[in-house]
Amino acid sequence: MAADKDARLTALEETVAHQARALDELSDQVARQWRIIDSLKGKLERLTERFQAVEEQTLGPPPITKPPHY
Repeated sequence: MAADKDARLTALEETVAHQARALDELSDQVARQWRIIDSLKGKLERLTERFQAVEEQTLGPPPITKPPHY
């Protein structure tokens, strides 16, 4: 009877240890992904600003044309 309880307790402790390790690994992975996401957000913002600046420089003012009925 005591051996059965010891075996169950050992199995539970092993399960908890594996779950704790899995949680730590998942937490580390999520932290790495957030760093990557933050980096990509910054790059996207900079590229958007550069694209808008280039677009403004190349478009210039719209040409003034007479309507076709004149």
